[in-house]
Amino acid sequence: MSIKINKLEIENVKRVKAVKIEPTLDGLTVIGGKNGQGKTSVLDSIAWALGGDKYRPADPKNAESVIPPTLKVVLSNGLIVERKGKNSDLKITDPSGKKSGQMLLDSFISKLALDLPKFMESTGKEKAHTLLQIIGVEEELNKLDAEEQELYQERLLLGRDVEKKKALAAELTYYPDVPDDLLSPSELIKQQQEILARNGQREQWKRDYDSILADIDKVEKIIEQNKERLKELKEKAKMAEKSPKELEMESTAELEANIRNIDEINVKIRANLDKERADEVAKRGQAEYDELTVKIEDIRKKKLDLLNGADLPLEGLSVQNSELTYKGYTWGDMSSSEQLRVATAIVRKLNPECGFVLIDKLEQMDIETMNEFGKWLEAEGLQAIATRVSTGDECSLIITDGYGDNTGDVNVKHCAPPAKDQDWKW
Repeated sequence: MSIKINKLEIENVKRVKAVKIEPTLDGLTVIGGKNGQGKTSVLDSIAWALGGDKYRPADPKNAESVIPPTLKVVLSNGLIVERKGKNSDLKITDPSGKKSGQMLLDSFISKLALDLPKFMESTGKEKAHTLLQIIGVEEELNKLDAEEQELYQERLLLGRDVEKKKALAAELTYYPDVPDDLLSPSELIKQQQEILARNGQREQWKRDYDSILADIDKVEKIIEQNKERLKELKEKAKMAEKSPKELEMESTAELEANIRNIDEINVKIRANLDKERADEVAKRGQAEYDELTVKIEDIRKKKLDLLNGADLPLEGLSVQNSELTYKGYTWGDMSSSEQLRVATAIVRKLNPECGFVLIDKLEQMDIETMNEFGKWLEAEGLQAIATRVSTGDECSLIITDGYGDNTGDVNVKHCAPPAKDQDWKW
């Protein structure tokens, strides 16, 4: 079971003259009062009593008193921690009456619980580092981070190159009405000669055929003599007479135009080939970019799965791009109450034996949010002792001029200090 503060008694520490508190074990205990009354001095006293000389205030004695500081903290495990006398010597007594020193306290009290601002003021990466350490996935996650960063840089460079290639391809001119392959002058001339030869042959066939038909009309006898020749010519004529249109001469105009304009056409064809090659290079680059994106997303999923499978101190906590996040928000985008909740949960996870945390300046929360935070603390079995510039009903104790007491039948709201010539009596 985690250890909490059962009772606290402070005299003559900084602005505190005499304060006695019995904080609620689960939930929020709010120390209220106006500015300069000694609220923060209470938290400093707890940190000094439990954290040791590292937390000793620079000038711990109350300026209005000649009596040295006195601190007494009773913990839920039965330990009684005291600092008193001229040198504020530490005395720790366990339930069996044995004495022990600071090392015993250090074994179960979280340093961050005594100094929550140290965590809250750290960088996002430092907070993430703290979280990853306590859930035991830092090494594996760092490895995935390195892989992701390497792929990301590779993709970044490739993406810039792909954009340049796309821009280059887009600037190149494309001619849709030219052939796909470069034209050859000799090939064009050869095609022209073949067409002219076919045209001349068609003319000869037509002349022969017309002559034979004329001879048949004039001379009956020639019909018999030329039947076989006529049959042969008819077969050839059939090949050339599939349609009246096909009997027409083939034009060489297009080829002649191509021969005349071959250089101009080839320039356009070369431009088209250059553009097609540029488009293909850009497409290949884009495909490589997309492949790297898939790899990066796969690594990010592995990181998310790793964090989701870890024993996180608070649902919704995660680490993205080496930054601590809560419900998808980075630290700077979280509300003040969310920041406190995250910090408290992490500090608790860092040392589960330490069941309390000290919080200064809780006025950053409105009453409704503060109540929600208190309920969350109760549900988590956590104890928080906090200060707030207020004299409202939300305060468990109001300090006036360094005095306060929330035990017994003492009036919590207006705890009057003793007369000048009297000492404070518990």
